[in-house]
Amino acid sequence: MPEATCDIGLIGLAVMGQNLVLNMNDHGFKVAVFNRTVAKVDDFLANEAKGTQVVGAHTIDELTMLLKRPRRIMLMVKAGGTVDQMIDQVAPHLEAGDIIIDGGNSLYTDSNRRTKDLAAKGILFIGTGVSGGEEGARHGPSIMPGGNPAAWPHVKDILQSIAAKVEDGTPCCDWVGEEGAGHFVKMVHNGIEYGDMQLICEAYDLLKRGLGLTPDELHEVFAEWNRGELDSYLIEISSQIFAKKDEDGKPLVDKILDAAGQKGTGKWTVISALDTGQPVTLIGESVFARCLSALKEERIAASKILKGPRSRKFSGDRKVFIEDVRRALYCSKIVSYAQGYMLLRAAAKENNWNLNMGGIALMWRGGCIIRSIFLGKIKGAFDKDPGITNLLLDSFFKDAISKYQASWRKALINALRAGVPTPAFSTALAFFDGYRTGRLPANLLQAQRDFFGAHTYERVDQPRGQFFHTNWTGKGGRVSSGTYNA
Repeated sequence: MPEATCDIGLIGLAVMGQNLVLNMNDHGFKVAVFNRTVAKVDDFLANEAKGTQVVGAHTIDELTMLLKRPRRIMLMVKAGGTVDQMIDQVAPHLEAGDIIIDGGNSLYTDSNRRTKDLAAKGILFIGTGVSGGEEGARHGPSIMPGGNPAAWPHVKDILQSIAAKVEDGTPCCDWVGEEGAGHFVKMVHNGIEYGDMQLICEAYDLLKRGLGLTPDELHEVFAEWNRGELDSYLIEISSQIFAKKDEDGKPLVDKILDAAGQKGTGKWTVISALDTGQPVTLIGESVFARCLSALKEERIAASKILKGPRSRKFSGDRKVFIEDVRRALYCSKIVSYAQGYMLLRAAAKENNWNLNMGGIALMWRGGCIIRSIFLGKIKGAFDKDPGITNLLLDSFFKDAISKYQASWRKALINALRAGVPTPAFSTALAFFDGYRTGRLPANLLQAQRDFFGAHTYERVDQPRGQFFHTNWTGKGGRVSSGTYNA
């Protein structure tokens, strides 16, 4: 019988799994590994894990026998049914108090269910988001654990040790909340990632088509942006992408097909926003922008028929144009994160999760794809006022938008004149203008609903919660329909 000397077991030796194992090994933890294709275990031990203290197992039974109690097993397998199948295979080999950790991109409702189902068997479950890609997994990802709180003390040391660290050494990993809270936060992270990427792409398109910048010039612009308040991983890699040349010496970015892929987490974020009635418009537009990009053949055909503004070379100050775009990007980014945090707050209320909003910003501060100095400002906002209803109301972000607002609007005017689509920039400004407006035209909308469907309305001269119906034509009845809100 194998000796129980390993601190943790990991199942799933794809790129993320392998790199997490090596990261754990670097931090002094002894890891046992298993993969459904058993040959991959031996291959990993003979190559990437050669010279480490990683131990291979050829069966799940062998894996569990290698683990110290309480046994800790991390699953790095494809989200969905595969996770349930693996849990079904592992659970019979465990005993009360043992821990299963799902580190994949699972839907948070699945983690809600798994936490409850495993708790009924005495097994503790953690569903954790892991962000940072291959490099992050190897050298320090952002880790967002949620699930059964009783499991956290038994995994805290391992997860915080392997996580990325901010400047003062604080790990980008802390307990997020109950049940599926960890995977929900990771989902919102991915949604914000969609938004950040779309905003950067719109800035690129506006500078390229509106100003005629070459990839080499774009490389310089983005490198300069990365030295200021837009300092972030995504701006940094975008600068590097513009500088990359193909084998023939021409910019590689110009040769890449403009049809974007997606794995679904952005869509999940938008669906959750609709379910909770939160106007997370920027992430929604970012998902739809990818869908539009996928209609490549239709767009090519349409481009030969549908015409926009005549191309006009910009004749103004190029530096001012570039700065206007930078400021529009920064303001839109503020709106994107404000909307993401609106969704987190709504989900916490609906699910009775005690989310640490400032702590989430800290977890995203390093290791993950959306890491940036910007997140430090969000952490500061929640440190000043943990109950702040919207990040737009924080003094730092309010002042930033006040300072940059004119440039934001000018950038969009330039985009409209040039016929360059900016769905994320535009919806960010529309949200800002809507959020700062005390009276929107929804009064007319409510009148329309009551006119054709007797859906009722509230009155400005009566207390909230009282509903009224008008017989608009004199031919309708006095009976109204039921009232409900999104």
